[in-house]
This record gives sequence, C-alpha cells and structure tokens, in this order.
Amino acid sequence: MRIIDILNEKKVTLSFEVFPPKISTNYASVEGAAEAIAKLNPCFVSVTYGAGGGVSEYTINLSHEIRQKTGVEVLPHLTCISSSKEYVRQNLQALKEKGFENVFALRGDIPPEGRICYDYDHAIELIRDIREFDENICIGGACYPDGHPESANKNEDIDHIREKVEAGCSFLTSQLFFDNGVFYNYLYRLRVRGVMVPVMAGIMPITNMKQVKRTVAMSGTILPQRFLSLVDRFENDPAALEQAGIIYATDQIIDLIANDVNHIHVYTMNKPEVAKKILENLSAIIN
Repeated sequence: MRIIDILNEKKVTLSFEVFPPKISTNYASVEGAAEAIAKLNPCFVSVTYGAGGGVSEYTINLSHEIRQKTGVEVLPHLTCISSSKEYVRQNLQALKEKGFENVFALRGDIPPEGRICYDYDHAIELIRDIREFDENICIGGACYPDGHPESANKNEDIDHIREKVEAGCSFLTSQLFFDNGVFYNYLYRLRVRGVMVPVMAGIMPITNMKQVKRTVAMSGTILPQRFLSLVDRFENDPAALEQAGIIYATDQIIDLIANDVNHIHVYTMNKPEVAKKILENLSAIIN
C-alpha cells in the first residue's frame, strides 16, 4: 500500500524506523529486532540505507523479509551520494520486482573517505530519477526543523524542500527534534511557502548517554534546557535515563497529536522494547 494513502486514510499514524546491519554476521540479530518491531503493528516500518554515508546491500532484503513475515507495509530508503545512476536504477528495479510501491529518497551523508561517485549532488536529482523510472512510486523525502546544516539559512532550506515536493515527493518526514515549538514553527513556515504535503514528525527516544552524544554530533539538533536537565540528572543511572527518555518522547508525541500533528515517525534504534513501551503509553490515543 502506498504510504501517502495510509497517511490520508488514517487520522493518526505511528510508524517505526529500523536500520540494517553493517556486516553479515549481525544480520540475524538485526532481522529479529526489526521483525519484533514490525509485529507491534505500526502503520508502516521504514528501513534505512546505511549510516554515515555508507550503502547497505541488506536494505532491500530486510525490507522484503519484514513485509513477508509480518504483513506490515515497509518503506525502503534509497540514498544517492555514493551511487551511479545505473546503480540507483538497479535498486529501483529490484524494489519493483519485489512489489514495493514506496521509496524514501535521500542524498545521504558524505562518506568519511569522501565522494565516491559524482552522479548526484542533491536528493532532488534522485527524486526526479525515481519519478522518471516509475511515475506511480510513492516517494518520501526528509525535512529539517532545525534547518539543514548545509543550507545558508532556513529560507534557503525550505526552498529546497519545496523543490523536492515539486520534483515528486508525496510526503515528508522530519529529522528528529526535542522541542515541539521548533517543529510547530517549522511546519507553519512550510505551509506559508506552499509546501502542503503531509509532514511526519520524527521522534527519537534517547535512552543512553552514547546515543545523546552521537545524536548531537551527527544531526546538530538543538537540545532544549528541559531535555538537558533530564540528561544531567540521570546520566549515571542507565535504567532511569532510559525510562525518562521514553517518557520524554511519549510526552512529545502526545503534545503533537493534541495539536493536530497526527503522523508520528519514531526512530527506534532497533530496540523493540523501547518501541513497545511507547506504543503502550499511547494505547488509547493511537487506535
């Protein structure tokens, strides 16, 4: 089923993101975690294409296995920063042959060793190629409440988001954020600039100190004082920090839904127990 149809048909949606393994020896454990998350019956599961600019040969297989074994719709990611146009087309053909109707199109992070292939500079180019490959594919794209770190300013960033939609994006999913006020302001600015597609709010439950440091380093996301106080108080108590992180994320989601932001995407970090606790906290809110 097309993701845009899910978003349009359901008043409130909750989806989960998982990531494939970096090496083959970890495949079984990652597959088990991903299937456990999918069995919680979210509206869909997205499968990333590899962290830090890497490519993952396991994305399509993991996506296919999740959908086959659980019946939950899956949104495979596709990045282009280190890909040739031919390689992208091969991936699109493989997805089509396995019956996928959805793709999440990203430029991806520049690899530590630098650019490998120069066929793509921006996600907009990838989106256009996907649309040319198959006009019926439902394409999702990323957006950035705190602004893309490579944009000169927030207006330029929104210009690029609008270009993504004009190129063929049917919906957007936001980068994670910890201050709902930032997201509400961003959503208002998108609408004022004519970006009217559904925007999913990206929420990441922070459950350990390593995750806090990695998140800040990679995303540049602004951490509000309320969240910093939580980290300061519980950083030396892992169980308390995990519980507080789940409660903080749940509180964000409840506030979003109360303010008519009805599509929530949770970055699970492949932790079924965290996804399950959030779903339990929202059992009477999301139905």
